[in-house]
Amino acid sequence: FSAQAETRYVTDQAKITMRSGESAKHRIVRMLPSGTTVTVLSTNSASGYSRIRLADGKTGYVLTRQLLTQPVARDRIIKLEARIKELEASPGELSSKLAKLSREHGTLKQAHAALQSEKDAIQSELEELKRTSANAVQIAQERKTLRKQVATMSRDLADQEQEILELKNSSTQRWFLIGGGVLFGGILLGLVLPHLRVKKRKDSWGSL
Repeated sequence: FSAQAETRYVTDQAKITMRSGESAKHRIVRMLPSGTTVTVLSTNSASGYSRIRLADGKTGYVLTRQLLTQPVARDRIIKLEARIKELEASPGELSSKLAKLSREHGTLKQAHAALQSEKDAIQSELEELKRTSANAVQIAQERKTLRKQVATMSRDLADQEQEILELKNSSTQRWFLIGGGVLFGGILLGLVLPHLRVKKRKDSWGSL
């Protein structure tokens, strides 16, 4: 008993009977014309029947010996005759088909070349974007470093300006003190010198 689905063809007799069971006593379900394609669901070598399924899904049983492994001779002959007619077609028709195939081939080659060119352009653009992205990261890092350097230089400059201002203030104070000292000394001399002259005159008179 075999239970493997296979494709078979009804023998080239006029018609065969498909029954509801595995014997001639079972009722006839359908008459199958020669060349009908069926699917063998299982085969019973003891009864000589095979369970089959038609294209419309209907199932039943037929004699296994009435099934062929290839299409019937009539159908094969029809296909061979059609093939012969195709091969015997006029040279003009064959040339036309060849020219059409050649044009289609040329069109496909052009389309392939265009696609390849587009692919290369996209690949080049992708590489450029990668380089640009890498440069952007590098530029951002350099900009960040420069900002830090500018901030440091700004702080140093502010410190230097503050130091210069402090030095200027200190120098101004020294000059102010010096000027005040000179002024005070002048005033003091102005007060002392008259007394010194008077005393000198008295000393002169005493000596006389």
